[in-house]
Amino acid sequence: MTDTLDSEPIVEVLDDADSVFRRVADWLAGEAEQTEGRFAIALSGGSTPRSMYTLLARPPDRDAIPWSRVHLFWGDERFVPHDDSDSNYRMVREALIDRVPIPGGNVHPIPTGGRPTEAAAAYAATLHQFYGTDTLDPARPLFDVVLLGLGTDGHTASLFPGSPALDEKRAWVVPVEAHAGAPRITLTYPALASSRNLAFLVTGAEKSDILSRILQCDPALPAARVRTGGRCRWFVDRAAAERWTRAGAGD
Repeated sequence: MTDTLDSEPIVEVLDDADSVFRRVADWLAGEAEQTEGRFAIALSGGSTPRSMYTLLARPPDRDAIPWSRVHLFWGDERFVPHDDSDSNYRMVREALIDRVPIPGGNVHPIPTGGRPTEAAAAYAATLHQFYGTDTLDPARPLFDVVLLGLGTDGHTASLFPGSPALDEKRAWVVPVEAHAGAPRITLTYPALASSRNLAFLVTGAEKSDILSRILQCDPALPAARVRTGGRCRWFVDRAAAERWTRAGAGD
């Protein structure tokens, strides 16, 4: 697989957060429409993508997505019940799933029962069944789109600085230790890499410093180590891009 940061990620700088959400919603609808057969998306949690999911749930955006062909997965999840206020699944269900005509069998939340190790193994089995094998083929991506966010510490999904999960080379899904709360389940670098498109959504001035470091390929930051054989896109607002642009990288 190629190194997305060495192969020049596509960076789009939009005026503000609302413009980012609008652009990503349009782009995602276009990707879904142009893809034949199943369209698999790994969703991001957090407050940033919620606004974009809300857009997708409203006409005319809702009607632009072929929901019968869409399959929803999650890039990570807090190990809490699905009805918990901290659940990524609950957030997406309330903002999107309950408002669009997607078949229930096309929604694949990360399980959060039993122990974290058992939940990770169960979700890996779900992905293996969907993909048809437990061995990833670089020529046949698992996902059409992986949506990712960016933390102020450089984490993405639940891949945090210093976590053993950063060194996982084989497993597609692993549990991670409690980080500011409940334990989590996350997709690993190999699973995230198996995508036609990685799409990072980054907004806000508080992300400016870390975004600049990521786009300058700082290997100490987990988000800078994400790789894909497809395309890596960054949809960012001007506030988040300010330091990167000021450094001349955006010229």
